[in-house]
Amino acid sequence: MRIGELARKTGVSVRMLRYYEIQGLLTPRRTAGGYRIYAKGDTERVRRIVLLNRAGLSLATLRPVIACEVQGDADFQLCDALKETLQATATELNEQIENLRRLRAVLVRLIGAGM
Repeated sequence: MRIGELARKTGVSVRMLRYYEIQGLLTPRRTAGGYRIYAKGDTERVRRIVLLNRAGLSLATLRPVIACEVQGDADFQLCDALKETLQATATELNEQIENLRRLRAVLVRLIGAGM
């Protein structure tokens, strides 16, 4: 499929798909005329990239670990490197959540005290 079709199927802009390619996250074939041709599996790969990016992983972090996905596996098995990265991200998110809870408590106390 061509880049426009992949963009429609995934909801990711053509510009972002090109950026994913520059970042080494996608590797489409090229026609003799230079057009990008994506495989069927690239639709799911883009969806996974978006999901993992929204979960807090930067594209730079994803680059070395996205290749560990088991191609053709509908359940998307994670390799150890990706599991470790996700665990570290989850730990960071937990710390941020705790800091926000503390900040909220301070604000509630200030509001209650009439500042």
